[in-house]
Amino acid sequence: MDTLLLKDLIPILQTAVGPVILISGIGLLILSMTNRYTRIFERTHHIVTKLPAATAEERKNLIAQLRVILKQAYVVRAALALAVLSVFWTAVLIISLFISVVFQLGFPIWIATLFILTLSCLIGSLIMFIVDINMSLSSLKIEVGLHREKEEEK
Repeated sequence: MDTLLLKDLIPILQTAVGPVILISGIGLLILSMTNRYTRIFERTHHIVTKLPAATAEERKNLIAQLRVILKQAYVVRAALALAVLSVFWTAVLIISLFISVVFQLGFPIWIATLFILTLSCLIGSLIMFIVDINMSLSSLKIEVGLHREKEEEK
């Protein structure tokens, strides 16, 4: 009897553990976003330390960069929150799949909803990540513009 139970349990566990791969992938995405978030703080600190010695024109450009970077921090935070929510919904999905199969409960609409929530949060996170990268480019354009003006003055 115990052997039969184990034979029945293995496919159930395989079904429930499948979405764990999604958690692994999202974990790498979260790691990447966390590194970007840290870089935003480092860049902010670097700019803030340059402000006291800056000329009026440099100060204007540094403040413009800080404005972009602050918006970028909010975007990355939202991307991280959505990625973490995606992991949360995936964990709930795994538990639901396991309970559904073990107790032979049929709630496919609930499982489909969880799956859609998981992927929707992931898609939202990826979109925010793309927005963040575009904002980085905006900040870079401000900085390059500043350096280009200095080169032209020489």
